[in-house]
Amino acid sequence: MRLSDTIEAFIKTLIQEEDQSCELKRNELAEYFHCAPSQINYVLSTRFTPDHGYIISSQRGGGGCIRIVRIRETARDRLTYLVNERIGESIDETSAQILCSQLAESQFIPLEEAKLMASAVSRQALSLPVPEEIKNMMRARILRSMLTVIAQREK
Repeated sequence: MRLSDTIEAFIKTLIQEEDQSCELKRNELAEYFHCAPSQINYVLSTRFTPDHGYIISSQRGGGGCIRIVRIRETARDRLTYLVNERIGESIDETSAQILCSQLAESQFIPLEEAKLMASAVSRQALSLPVPEEIKNMMRARILRSMLTVIAQREK
């Protein structure tokens, strides 16, 4: 397991133990994992974003503190956001794969469904002799269609 994955898992455990939020100090966390504070910044900026369902705020002075809060939202709110804002008219393969993983991680769908969705929008599934922009538009349509079915199931 990579250090970034270990740090992410550690922070997520803290968040679960402390009722969907936690406060930590970047330098202390870097010391704990024997890494540079920039490694902690990387994990926070790439894996604890609003798209991942988190809000981060930081305080300066007095050693500085970072507060991470898990966003609580209904399944319908999340699916509406994904369909209307996150996916839009076009989505690249990497973003689509991340979105499918996040749906499983947040338990909106089972892991096997997420794998099927990711497979349906993969480079292999869309290996057609068309420009990448067209493939990204096709990915978006496929994902929106799948999420619409999931939203109907959530009613």
